[in-house]
Amino acid sequence: MTPEPRRKHEWADEQQDAGLSAIMSERRQLLNLAYRLLGSLADAEDAVQETYTRWYAMSRAEQEAVESPGAWLTKVAGRICLNVLGSARTRRETYVGEWIPEPLPGRDGWTAGAPGGAGADPADRITLDESVTMAFLVVFEAMTPAERVAFVLHDVFRYPFAEVAEIVGRTPAACRQLASSARRRVAATRAEAGPTATRQAVVVRRFKEAWEALDIEALIGVLDPAATAVSDGGGRAVAHLQPLEGAERIARLYLTIARLAPPRTVLETPVNGLPGLAVESDGRIETVFAFEVSTDDRITRIWAVRNPDKLRPWQRQ
Repeated sequence: MTPEPRRKHEWADEQQDAGLSAIMSERRQLLNLAYRLLGSLADAEDAVQETYTRWYAMSRAEQEAVESPGAWLTKVAGRICLNVLGSARTRRETYVGEWIPEPLPGRDGWTAGAPGGAGADPADRITLDESVTMAFLVVFEAMTPAERVAFVLHDVFRYPFAEVAEIVGRTPAACRQLASSARRRVAATRAEAGPTATRQAVVVRRFKEAWEALDIEALIGVLDPAATAVSDGGGRAVAHLQPLEGAERIARLYLTIARLAPPRTVLETPVNGLPGLAVESDGRIETVFAFEVSTDDRITRIWAVRNPDKLRPWQRQ
């Protein structure tokens, strides 16, 4: 039998479905960009949602006139993030204690939903690479908003400076200078390449075992003599408000915390793609630790996130 000719509205529906699929396929890329720019899953989700809101606020004719929807979405998301970064600098001035980027859980079952599925946690849609390690995100925080956007778009996502310029609102030459300045900041503050993830996991386990055993000598031994520890409670959880410096000072405070803390379980788990720890008490993750490890297998920096607002993706559903 000869199939019936397809009705006009059926073709239109298919085209609309294909267009919607193409637009929504950009979501992962946008979320990856926004998280690196903002250092917060919640803020990244909000920025991506606002980007799609602006797309669907346009008429069908306006949407069809956009030559590259993906480029349009990236441009809008970049500008939204640039604005958020500007206002965030003001908010951070009133933040209680140190501000640490939101830690990203690994793919080991912490988050609910299948990765990429409709109910998946945003963390499952972040691609893990060097640019999302805690050390890298902390360096990003020292950059100006324009430097951060120019660097992430060009050096991480490989956008040409002509496109970066449209987002930042500067000339391509100015954006090249911004990225260069950001690159120098990264080079000046980053340590030399650390050990492999496998070796880092061994170092983190040594830290965990010494901490749980209340062994101050072992704990000092796993720390670099000039190690720094930063804690982020945001005024919502107990945390030391100033960075701690020196292996002995860090070890003594951490052992005091261990002695006074209620029963808890310290779990080894990936944090922003590298070995870390999560402290669980009464079925809730109350602290997440990220580490920087030197080539001589000592911990040089510890970031402890305790602000419950930043730990929502870590809670078991």
